[in-house]
Amino acid sequence: MTNTRRVLRETRCNEGFAWVTSHVFRKTAATILDEAGLTARLIADQLGHSRPSMTQDVYMERRAVSRKTADALERALDS
Repeated sequence: MTNTRRVLRETRCNEGFAWVTSHVFRKTAATILDEAGLTARLIADQLGHSRPSMTQDVYMERRAVSRKTADALERALDS
């Protein structure tokens, strides 16, 4: 793990990718799995979290409660 962190740190600094962190990779993996329809439990297991609620709070996409809710907000903003 130390070698991976060192290489990532060196690459980020040398190539102007300071925004790329291990968290970015974890977030990307969680997003891909979430969009594929996997459960929070499966995603938590992949990320090494013991609680799916932590995975949901930090890594998973927040969704509108329903399409009706989003439509109502869009209508209100268009007015």
